[in-house]
Amino acid sequence: MKQFIDYIPLLVFFSVWAMDERAINIAGFDHSIGGVFSAAEFLLVASILVYGSLFVYQKRLDKFQWITLVAVVLFCIPTIIFRNTDFLKWKAPIVNWIFATVFLASRFFGDKPAIEHMMGHAIIAPKEVWHKLNTMWIFYFIVLGAINLIVAFTLSEDLWIKFKVFGNLILTFGFVFAQMPILAKYIEVEDEVENDKTKEEST
Repeated sequence: MKQFIDYIPLLVFFSVWAMDERAINIAGFDHSIGGVFSAAEFLLVASILVYGSLFVYQKRLDKFQWITLVAVVLFCIPTIIFRNTDFLKWKAPIVNWIFATVFLASRFFGDKPAIEHMMGHAIIAPKEVWHKLNTMWIFYFIVLGAINLIVAFTLSEDLWIKFKVFGNLILTFGFVFAQMPILAKYIEVEDEVENDKTKEEST
């Protein structure tokens, strides 16, 4: 659910970008909708609304949501003002590299690796497993940032935006799925522990 909510602004961005450009009248002012610059405006507004609502509801945002929100603001505003997509093209690479830095820093600061903070409530695994997964995510974010940079500045706008919205999601789901063999036995162990507790309580 959380991942879907985080994805809403990107879906709004893609939907507006895919529209044929048209002028609409808002409070007496003509405004253009459709195309990448209009999409950047909607991405900015949608991100503020989504994360603002989450902050009001949860009384907090996690560090990755803060990073994403700040990045949207910092990269969308100059894109809109200067009508230059180069600013927005740098957003995904830099955000991924910041995520990699956060995961790397968590190895040396704090009581848990970042990935354990995110998944530890659902899976009970040894420290060495969490550190292994954390390292995998560090390299993943570094590589994903580089891929986003190459795609943004070497391919067409059409391919860049489709990769930005859907390609990153597919790669991330694939990467998470590839980790399942590592985590599967710990999920099974947790289930067995719960079943044993249930049996003991019933006797």
